[in-house]
Amino acid sequence: MASQNTLPRPATRLTDAQITSLVNLVRRAAKTEILPRFRNLTEGQISAKTGPADLVTAADTGAEAMIRRGIQRLFPSAVVLGEEGATDDPELRRRAAGAELAFIVDPVDGTWNFAHGLPLFGVIVAATRFGRPIFGMLYDPITDDWIVASEDGPALQSELARPHRRLSTSPGAALTRMSGFVHLSHMPYPDQRALAPLASEFARFTALRCSCHEYRLMAQGAVDFILSATLNPWDHAAGVLICKRAGGVARFLDDTEYDTARTDGYLLAAPNESTWAVLRDRFAAALDL
Repeated sequence: MASQNTLPRPATRLTDAQITSLVNLVRRAAKTEILPRFRNLTEGQISAKTGPADLVTAADTGAEAMIRRGIQRLFPSAVVLGEEGATDDPELRRRAAGAELAFIVDPVDGTWNFAHGLPLFGVIVAATRFGRPIFGMLYDPITDDWIVASEDGPALQSELARPHRRLSTSPGAALTRMSGFVHLSHMPYPDQRALAPLASEFARFTALRCSCHEYRLMAQGAVDFILSATLNPWDHAAGVLICKRAGGVARFLDDTEYDTARTDGYLLAAPNESTWAVLRDRFAAALDL
């Protein structure tokens, strides 16, 4: 029998066949566990976690369980971190951040929207190597299309019976012509007060309650920035990688690279280095960083 030190190390680059299997798994979970419950939830299938805006539904738990089982069959050595699983086992996030191969799943990103009948939600899956994203997927169950990227390839948008479309971030613009997402409601109150007046300096300054669609729009070049202080890896790991592979930049305001182990700070995504620097300076000045 091989000793523990000679056991084969898990592969940390996903093959095209493995990515196809993940896409098919997510699509099946959406058809089985998510879409049948959309606008069809009973009162007992919705509950609050930390507060009235932080919801979990039967679709979240059912889809996460199905996706987790599928990933464990495809990648038996990987750590699987799901948003709902992290609630039950807080140590799971730390283990995933230190794993050679981990998968991070948000089974219904935008649960508040989903629970209130808004068709603005998605499924997020990321693979990480020691906390750094190496694969990301942003799936829209309503339109049945998905954006994927690996660490060494382009960001591609796909759907059945259509060719892949390569995505690119926006070229950037003057500050007054930029639009983007700022998650004010998830920030400390003093920081909300510091950042809220900046809304008048931009063309649009809002939030969708759905990181999946925010990062999709970023990769498609439809918006110019995302600023977040809530660093749940199931919200950001896939989107950060996809943003980068579409030509963008995503780093913390202190100029450090994204890592799923980090739990504090401000994460800023922008379409290119020069735009990121302009936005970083403006946001950092407002926050007195």
